[in-house]
Amino acid sequence: MAETSDVRKEDDMIRIEGMYKWFPIKGGFFGKAVANVKAVDGVSLEIRKGETMGLVGESGSGKTTLARVLMRLTNLTKGQIFFENVEISNLKGGRLKPFRRKMQMVFQDPYASLDPRQTIRSALTEPMKIHHVASSKSEAGNIVERLIETVGLNPDHLSRFPHEFSGGQRQRIAIARALAVNPQFLLLDEPTSSLDVSVQAQILNLLKKLQKDYNLTYLFISHNLSVIRHMCDRVAVMYLGRIVEIGSMKMIYENPKHPYTNALLSSVPNPDPQKRKELGVLEGDVPSPINVPSGCRFRTRCGYATEKCTNDFPPLVEIEPGHWIECHYNIDFKRRRELEVAPAIPPTQA
Repeated sequence: MAETSDVRKEDDMIRIEGMYKWFPIKGGFFGKAVANVKAVDGVSLEIRKGETMGLVGESGSGKTTLARVLMRLTNLTKGQIFFENVEISNLKGGRLKPFRRKMQMVFQDPYASLDPRQTIRSALTEPMKIHHVASSKSEAGNIVERLIETVGLNPDHLSRFPHEFSGGQRQRIAIARALAVNPQFLLLDEPTSSLDVSVQAQILNLLKKLQKDYNLTYLFISHNLSVIRHMCDRVAVMYLGRIVEIGSMKMIYENPKHPYTNALLSSVPNPDPQKRKELGVLEGDVPSPINVPSGCRFRTRCGYATEKCTNDFPPLVEIEPGHWIECHYNIDFKRRRELEVAPAIPPTQA
């Protein structure tokens, strides 16, 4: 995706250019690749310093695979990843280590992301040792005690093991561990989805406070559109391995332009009885990433699809400053909602 004229590349913390991650399916006597699972298929994205970028989409859209490739937990098939304009796509070992310190990840499941055999003190101290954050054991101890208090726990908890904590407390510990090496960027992969609603609010407020206090940049992955709206400055919508719409939070939520984005937003329940309506339902299932549809990938579930959508792949175009869509048509869903008129004919080509 191209940069808009008023945003310079120097403002980017992370830049992804043409990322592909295909998983080969092997078969036959010689075990040759007979097909590919196209989990991430040509994604370009910029994350600016100090912002929270949201990434949304249905299960199976490729969000977590993109996260793992971005964090270099698995190698990409093709493309480039830049951290502060330094390409890290192919760095390994000692050359990659400084960037691992700057980029940390908080996983979805706090039960699985902590070693059950480690005390909390050991879990927080270990990354500090690997990256030489503290010059002495006493300094490391002071940092750990300060971190555990920062995330809302007591220093007395440091001698305990993960099984002695609730899910919300474990996620606080996971956040403290990510902060232990003084990162600049946190990737948050559905960090509240396994928590109770009341605990979710506490963790989200904690993340907002930490971002301000530590000057952090976030990529926040979630299927919960209400959480994304609360947390994010900009939002990217992902479908079947592609980014189909990207824009500011206000652009995406108040004036979506891609039919998939509009369908996702229409499925969110409204607590106001006066505005409550029947939830929008996406017809069909997400197609297989092994055999993606021709043309527009969303056409098999889109009520606006035309022959053009079947034959031609839509480019990602900027329809207004900072607002991009991968669609042949610029549909005014906001106007349609105001008029409460269902679409009768395909929209006019943009």
